[in-house]
Amino acid sequence: CSHYYVHYIYSAFCFRFNSFKRTHIILQHLGMSKHTNAADEVLLERKGCAGVITLNRPKFLNALNFTMLRQIYLQLKTWEQDPETFLIIIKGAGEKAFCAGGDIIVVEVSEAGKAKQKLAQDFFREEYIMNSAIDSCRKPYVALIHGITMGGGVGLSVHGQFRVATEKTVFAMPETAIGLFPDVGGGYFLPRLQGKLGYFLALTGFRLKGRDVHKAGIATHFVDSETLGMLEEDLLALKSPSRENIADVLEIYHTKSKIDQDKSFILEEHMGKINSLFSANTMEQIIENLQQDGSPFALEQLKIINKMSPTSLKITLRQLIEGTSKTLQEVLTMEYRLSQACMGGHDFHEGVRAVLIDKDQSPKWKPADLKEVTDEDVNNYFKSLGSNDLIF
Repeated sequence: CSHYYVHYIYSAFCFRFNSFKRTHIILQHLGMSKHTNAADEVLLERKGCAGVITLNRPKFLNALNFTMLRQIYLQLKTWEQDPETFLIIIKGAGEKAFCAGGDIIVVEVSEAGKAKQKLAQDFFREEYIMNSAIDSCRKPYVALIHGITMGGGVGLSVHGQFRVATEKTVFAMPETAIGLFPDVGGGYFLPRLQGKLGYFLALTGFRLKGRDVHKAGIATHFVDSETLGMLEEDLLALKSPSRENIADVLEIYHTKSKIDQDKSFILEEHMGKINSLFSANTMEQIIENLQQDGSPFALEQLKIINKMSPTSLKITLRQLIEGTSKTLQEVLTMEYRLSQACMGGHDFHEGVRAVLIDKDQSPKWKPADLKEVTDEDVNNYFKSLGSNDLIF
């Protein structure tokens, strides 16, 4: 199973839900019925000077579901108004993941989308509203991105002011492999990374690990995982801290960290190629660039890209190009349009089937060739939803 699918594969898809159970889960979400253990899936605590959010599903790599999303959002808004809360810390339980994406919710959303049920609208809407709330949060927001951080986990961290990686952090946005696109604001932060790095990460689903997550500009700090507990204690012990006080504590731990300190960025030697080969405005040109280059690195990327949904590749490239000149909120409005178009299309449901349900890893994309994905097809994904648009 290709590692590009890790955040979906790992996220509880060892379960094979029959259609009755799936429908039941969807109905539960639509009614927002309380699961007996819903309160335990995310812990929301006031500690010292901070509000602490702990994603508490370690067995499922802290994958996000609808109930957790709503709980976090409401608590975030409460703490933002609370004069006694000076910062917000978000972390994942266990050693394996901060948050590995969207759990069985991805399958549920696909089922709901096919059945034209409201979950397919509501989940993306509320997730993107949460991403925006993190970006605009008036309190310093510290995400401890220890372990797997993908999909929805990226959305819960990357828009905050401080993102702390460890040697065990694994970052990726592999959505083109399931007929989707790197959402949760990917159209905003990815094109703002150095050179064409964000384009490369988005189109190939390449995984960054450890200190490379900091060197890429996704994390703001890097600390040794064994010091995370002490770092958190030092943050909680601050008295009425300012952003500068918080930054100072993080900087001390970052400076003390010695793991892979002298190692160069994993893509350093390839950045020249990435910047030139991925600078084209069309997928066809990027493919041609890779073919003409012919280096082992270029051919490896070509092999990976050729497995992805041609429609996803085209909408992702345009998403990133358009995102360079938009605010995060404008990007999220655009991405919401894309999400709903994907629900009405073929490839997302086929990708979910092939990767998450049947697990045959052989999606049959329609169209199957880039040349068959017309400009008109792509334009349709970006069309306004009128009164259903996500407006901030």
